Amino acid sequence: MKVYHKKAELSGYLNEHLKGAKELGLVPTMGALHKGHLSLIETALKNNDIVVVSIFVNPTQFDNQDDLTKYPRTLKTDIDLLKSLNSDAIIIYAPAVEDVYGEDINAETFSFDGLEFEMEGAFRKGHFDGVGTIVKRLFEIVKPSNAYFGEKDFQQLQIIKKLVALHQLPVKVIGCSIYRSDDGLALSSRNARLTKAHREIAPFIYKTLKSAKSMFGTKSAKQVTEWVEKQFKKQPLLELEYFTIADVLTLKPIKRKSTKKTYRGFIAVYAGDIRLIDNIALN
Repeated sequence: MKVYHKKAELSGYLNEHLKGAKELGLVPTMGALHKGHLSLIETALKNNDIVVVSIFVNPTQFDNQDDLTKYPRTLKTDIDLLKSLNSDAIIIYAPAVEDVYGEDINAETFSFDGLEFEMEGAFRKGHFDGVGTIVKRLFEIVKPSNAYFGEKDFQQLQIIKKLVALHQLPVKVIGCSIYRSDDGLALSSRNARLTKAHREIAPFIYKTLKSAKSMFGTKSAKQVTEWVEKQFKKQPLLELEYFTIADVLTLKPIKRKSTKKTYRGFIAVYAGDIRLIDNIALN
């Protein structure tokens, strides 16, 4: 398994090995890999001749510098985990910040037709400018045919699709289902930082989402939202930041339920100082 730390070396390898009608997949990650990442990579391997897995903690998408500092960096463990897939088709790109950004470690400013102002955008100022910046640069460096992203970050997925459309980038963005633990908790690199007590209660998030989905068939969006808020007030170890029911295309909060639209429930919860997000299709 080849590991490249320099974009020039990565490009040289890809240019040499992608001659002909070969498909190149990209799975962007920030490392601290888990089974959710592996499921994305396995999907990519089925549909591409070569799969680049980028491992890069992107500084421009963190609105909280303490979160950036504490974010786990486990490159050796990540490489060992990727080796367990036993595939020579995987190429790892694990650059230093300077290789990606040069001396100007700043995010570009993007307009995503308003998608960036909802939910995560409202609570994490500048976050999606940082996401757009790194994804666009990775697309320019790797030049993938296909790129794979998990639906746990559904808003991010929609924003990346918008980025590709607005900038006419020659890459197909593919969303992959949320990978969950047996108890329902959506896998996240941040889960490893949960205390024992917080890890035990964290599956309550998905349990509540499933109940909200059931209620959505007969109750109004306002009633469902109020019910969710009440459930979290009963859980002293979890602090609800937001629960929103939104149109999957515009990400605008629901005003009046329509059978012609598709909705999702989006949630952000603090378990101590660890922020967890999740979502669920409602109809």
